[in-house]
Amino acid sequence: MGVFTGASRLSWSRTVPRELVHRRSAAEVLLTDVRPGKRRGVFDAAASWPRSHPTFPRDGADLHSPLIVVETLRQLGIYLPLRHYAVPPESRLLITDLFFRIDPEREPRATSNSTDVTCRAQVTDIRRGEDGTVTGLRTEISVRSGSGVFARAGGGARFLSPEQYAAIRGAGAAALPPAPTRPGNRSDIGRLGVTDARDVMIAVDGGAVRLRPADPRHPFFFDHPSDHVPGMVLLEAARQAGALASDGRCVRPTAGRLKALRFAEFAPAAHVLAVPHHRTCGFRVRQGGRYVAFGAMEYR
Repeated sequence: MGVFTGASRLSWSRTVPRELVHRRSAAEVLLTDVRPGKRRGVFDAAASWPRSHPTFPRDGADLHSPLIVVETLRQLGIYLPLRHYAVPPESRLLITDLFFRIDPEREPRATSNSTDVTCRAQVTDIRRGEDGTVTGLRTEISVRSGSGVFARAGGGARFLSPEQYAAIRGAGAAALPPAPTRPGNRSDIGRLGVTDARDVMIAVDGGAVRLRPADPRHPFFFDHPSDHVPGMVLLEAARQAGALASDGRCVRPTAGRLKALRFAEFAPAAHVLAVPHHRTCGFRVRQGGRYVAFGAMEYR
């Protein structure tokens, strides 16, 4: 699979500026160093997964959440366009699709220290507007711990100016997350594969699974205000819906993919439909009579 020639130059001493990964809290920044590789569009990066991160296992398990791989991809997918492709800092980023795959035999175990990983990122499918500004691209990463690749992830993104974003969103641009729903609507957290009630993203309403985050100020999922449901929330809601539908059998995916079709609003609460089948679980997110996202996850 090749060797990360730039790995010896990377540093894990401090994180990159939080504004370059669209995070308000410095504690949520995973990237510590990013450097151009020897080939065009290739970059070497260092990331640190700290014990203080909300996704760190709290139940004595020794495996990191798959979401930490996706978040590493998300941060690189923002940092690289802003730092190396002249995307204006005020641009709004929209995820079009994402995927991840983890090798359970190679992934690092969570220990009493932070987990330092190395990434090789490649940027492709660069699209530009009439003025030459980058309007979209794809980022794919391979993640290493030590000398072996244990995860791969990738996704596409669009970049809109504030004016373009406002024109697309209209009145939706002023929407705010709803207040937490009452605890009576919540499933037992053990069936959902979470260890804290604040991590719950779904509620059962009249037999339907609805996207209702328990904590609209969650430090990871809602690090900063958003006028629509973030992609990471959709992914975690789908994972939890799969765990619920499988009665706790499909809890920790080793692979997954998501395709975003349109904006998911906070209200009315979207319906999350998950259908387990052997070692896979397909999901669809429906709102206002239309699908807003769909995808699937795989389990060991």
